[in-house]
Amino acid sequence: MKRERSFVENRRKSILETVNNNPEVRVDQLAELFNVSPITIRRDLQFLEDRKKIVRFYGGATANKSEEQALDEINIYRTLIAKYTATLIEDKDILFMNTSSNALQVLEYVEAQNVTVITNNGKAIHAKRQPGVNIILTGGEVRYPKASMVGDYAVRNIQAIHPKKCIIGCKSISYRNGIASSLFNEANINALMLEQTIGSRYIIADHSKVGAVSNFRNCGVESITDLITDELAPEDELEAIRRRGVKVHVVRKKDFDLDFGM
Repeated sequence: MKRERSFVENRRKSILETVNNNPEVRVDQLAELFNVSPITIRRDLQFLEDRKKIVRFYGGATANKSEEQALDEINIYRTLIAKYTATLIEDKDILFMNTSSNALQVLEYVEAQNVTVITNNGKAIHAKRQPGVNIILTGGEVRYPKASMVGDYAVRNIQAIHPKKCIIGCKSISYRNGIASSLFNEANINALMLEQTIGSRYIIADHSKVGAVSNFRNCGVESITDLITDELAPEDELEAIRRRGVKVHVVRKKDFDLDFGM
C-alpha cells in the first residue's frame, strides 16, 4: 500500500511539472504519457485542482499562476515578441509605429541599418534604440501620461506618408471584434497608420490580449497582414484569425536566449 501511494504521489508530481511547463495539457496526452487511463488522469487533476495547484478545463488543465507570476510571464513574452519583431525590419525600411510600449521596445533590438520610424509616441525620443534607427515624430497634441500625439495635426502628417511597414500594438485583438485600443483618441491614429501602409501591417499582442475585447475599435482583422503573439495565445482564436487571411507568428521561449535582464 505504501509503495502504491508513493507511485501515485510521484505521478501527480510529474503531472504538475508537465502542466507548469506547457501552456496547457490534455487528458488524453497525459494518459498516454504516464501510461494510465483517462479516468486516473482526471482523478489526479482533480486532486491537484483541489489543492489549487492547477486549473482544470474541459478535457485538460493549465497552470494556476499568481497574478504576479502571470504579469512576469507576460513581460517575458512581450520582450520575446519585441525581439522577434525586430528581425522583420530590414535595411532602409520606413515604418509607422504607434504609442504601444511593446512596439517601442522593438527599437532596442533592431539590427538593420538606416531605418526610419515615424511615430506618435513622444517617449520614442528617449527610448533605447540602435544607432541605425532614426526617429520622426508625427507632431500633434501631446496627451500624458503616455506622451501620445493625437489630433488633426498628427492626422494630416500621417496622411502624407505611405511607409513600407507598420508595427501597431493594441489593447485587444479578436476575430469577431477586431483590433481595439483603450483610448478613444488613439484609435483613429492606429487605423490611419494601418490604412496608409503599403506593405506589411504588423499587430503585436501578447497572449493576454488575444481573444479579449477592449473599448475602442480600430479596425477589423482583415485590415492587417500579420499578427505576432506568443505560445500561450488561445489556438482556436489564432486559427479563426488565420482563416481571415492573417499570417500568425507565434514566439516560443525555447527559441530564444532568455538572458535579457528580466
